[in-house]
Amino acid sequence: MTHVDIPFLRYLDEEGRPVATLPTWLDKAILHTFYRNMVMVRSYDKKAIALQRTGKLGTFPSHLGAEAVGIGVGLAMQEQDVYVPYYRDMPTLYVRGVPMEKNLQYWGGDERGCVFYKADGELSEDLPICVPIATQITHAAGIAAAFKLRNQPRVAVVTIGDGGTSKGDFLEGLNCAGVWHLPMVMIINNNQWAISVPRKLQSSAPTLAQKGMGAGVRSIQVDGNDVVAVYDATRIAVERARAGKGPTLIEAISYRLGDHTTADDATRYRDAAEVEAAWAKEPVKRLRQFMAEQGWWDEHQEQALLAEASREVDRAVAAYEGTAPQAPETLLDYQFAELPKDYRGQRQRIIAKGMQRHAGGNTHDR
Repeated sequence: MTHVDIPFLRYLDEEGRPVATLPTWLDKAILHTFYRNMVMVRSYDKKAIALQRTGKLGTFPSHLGAEAVGIGVGLAMQEQDVYVPYYRDMPTLYVRGVPMEKNLQYWGGDERGCVFYKADGELSEDLPICVPIATQITHAAGIAAAFKLRNQPRVAVVTIGDGGTSKGDFLEGLNCAGVWHLPMVMIINNNQWAISVPRKLQSSAPTLAQKGMGAGVRSIQVDGNDVVAVYDATRIAVERARAGKGPTLIEAISYRLGDHTTADDATRYRDAAEVEAAWAKEPVKRLRQFMAEQGWWDEHQEQALLAEASREVDRAVAAYEGTAPQAPETLLDYQFAELPKDYRGQRQRIIAKGMQRHAGGNTHDR
């Protein structure tokens, strides 16, 4: 096999020590922004799992260990760009302005959790969460193609897990991005496990970034536990795409510290020692240690932030639990632009049964 060198970017090692010349944009304020958001989404993740365990939420995919990827990517984008997420992307959506309660709505089975708004109240063009594996890559390619045809200085940014890179949709979207020279940035969250399939069995390619090179796409690797590296790599890739310099594929090396979803038990296929070793590299502690060494963070600030995060999560949960349920007929309303004739009678029966339930009548099926 021919050896191919893939650039690898890291600024902070596992202990938060600089291992390369730090970017000129780095200062205390932006690191505080990184850290605040990483703590917020980690606190949210813990609460969401607890809600699922107590029957108040559906199956939930934890993003524990991927905070640096999500926050770094989201903050590197501009408002006019379009984000195309997969299912483990609450952190990026959060920094793009999607409230926590929207994510709770979605995983609670409420389609209204897919409707995002900008700060000015206008509908966001960011796409909703995509659960089918890798189909979001082709969506992003289409969006990026539209930007190019319209001569708009906008970028489509899409994320995918390591397992998704084995799907045809990924390769097709990647090929389109290279051939059409699209303003598109693809980030692979290589968290080492696609459910129970380890990275070494997912692909024999030495790196997943090399898949981009085969499509003529600029491809790099970053330390996905280093938010400074993730942000810097994404920022450069987004601005290159905006300037007409084509797409970039970024493979972010992270580790899924929790189960694949709350329907999974990772202890059945992962060694405890492997997970313990991964915790030593985790992103939140790494950034906190770097800031502490610079004199930019202390225990008082830490406790204040944890308290703020707890309040924010509690507020989101209260908003979620206080939201009136959807009308039962929306089960059909979200499936069709125009309801087929054969379903109209069924919709009316659903409405009638809902009204009966609301009135306290007999709700049992006959």
